[in-house]
Amino acid sequence: MSEPSTINQKNRPFVRFTGHPTPHYHKEETGLLNSVDCVIFGFYGTELHLLLHRFPYEPLVGHWALLGGFVHPEESIDDAARKTVVKLTGLQDVYMEQVYTFGDVYRVPTDRVITTCYYALIEVEPTLNQLSHEYGATWQPISKVLQLELVYDHFTMFEKALEQLRRKVRYQPIGFELLPEKFTMLELRNLYESILGRPLDKRNFSKKILNMNLLVKLKEKQKGTSRRGAYFFQFDEKRYQELVSRGFLFEI
Repeated sequence: MSEPSTINQKNRPFVRFTGHPTPHYHKEETGLLNSVDCVIFGFYGTELHLLLHRFPYEPLVGHWALLGGFVHPEESIDDAARKTVVKLTGLQDVYMEQVYTFGDVYRVPTDRVITTCYYALIEVEPTLNQLSHEYGATWQPISKVLQLELVYDHFTMFEKALEQLRRKVRYQPIGFELLPEKFTMLELRNLYESILGRPLDKRNFSKKILNMNLLVKLKEKQKGTSRRGAYFFQFDEKRYQELVSRGFLFEI
């Protein structure tokens, strides 16, 4: 498969057919159901979390599942994925990427369904009061998700999405999508440790991040963490884009 692209970028123009369709085009073919499933990641406390809901359909009612839905004739696959995230969380302009298309013949025992998996990175805090009770959705820490049985091939989707996130977070600053506007260095290190699944040296991590000149140190401190308190930082997106235009390479 080609390298995935983010879906929050503007679509490039393409040639659109405006004539009359050929009457017998696809006449002998059979239409298939198309759906999207979203691996929605959030960072809460010190651990990466996954948004799951209780599956509402027989024979797997009550089992944990990813959030998803069917692609309607009037919408693109990207739009269907974006709509799924907005409907559940109420958040717009969420960072999303396409992961993989799952098309095994018997992946869903009741119907022939081809689904395209996406992952999304969002802040957890704004969703805590927004999550719809209709879906029974809840945030689950990654450590717990690894022990759960998800419906169909949803666990495989989760694994592929996490693998892709782990690769990309090391070379692009997409991890900041999971943090609030201001954060401490400890929160940033906890985020990367949770995503990568391994500890990072405190001193080396801070030094490497600060040497990139991508963070703005604020005068405000986080109270209650220590006697002196920890300074807050902000990610400077404009500065990052300027550096990229000059050949800067982000690497953790």
